[in-house]
Amino acid sequence: MAVAARARTSSSFLRGAAVLGRPPHRSIHEGPDTIDELLDRHLAKKPHSSAVLDGDAAEAEARRRLTSSRREALGLYRDILRVTRLFEWPDDRGVPWREVLRANARREFEEARGERDPEVVARLLIGGRDAVQQALDRLAEASRRVVEAEEAKRRGGA
Repeated sequence: MAVAARARTSSSFLRGAAVLGRPPHRSIHEGPDTIDELLDRHLAKKPHSSAVLDGDAAEAEARRRLTSSRREALGLYRDILRVTRLFEWPDDRGVPWREVLRANARREFEEARGERDPEVVARLLIGGRDAVQQALDRLAEASRRVVEAEEAKRRGGA
C-alpha cells in the first residue's frame, strides 16, 4: 500500500517538474547513467600534466611543498622532544641522556635547516621518524626486561 502511494507521489512530482519546464530531479536510487558520469560527478579533476604552470602557480606550489615539509619537520622535532622525556638516567659523564639526545637532535636539525631539495628533505624526515621509532622500541624492550627481572626476583625471593 505504501509503495503504491510512493509511486503515485513520485509520478505526480515528475509530471509537475515537466509542466514547469525543468528536467526532473534524479532520485538518489536511480544512479548515474554510466560509470564515467559517476566519476565525473564525484571525483576532483586533476589538472593535465601537460599544462604548464605559470610563474605564480609554480611559486605557490613550491611554497605549499615547503610549508608541508616544514610542518612535518616541526612535528618530528616535537616528537623527539616528547620521547626524550623518557630518558631520565645519566650517561657516563653524569649528563642526563635526555639532554644529550635533545642537543644531538637540535644540531642535526640546524645542519639540515638550509636543505631545499624535496627528496633529501623527505629522506631526512623518514630517517628521523625511523630513528625515533627504533629508540622507543629499544626503550620499551629494556623496560620490559627490567620489569620481568623484578618480577622474577620477587617470585624467587618471596
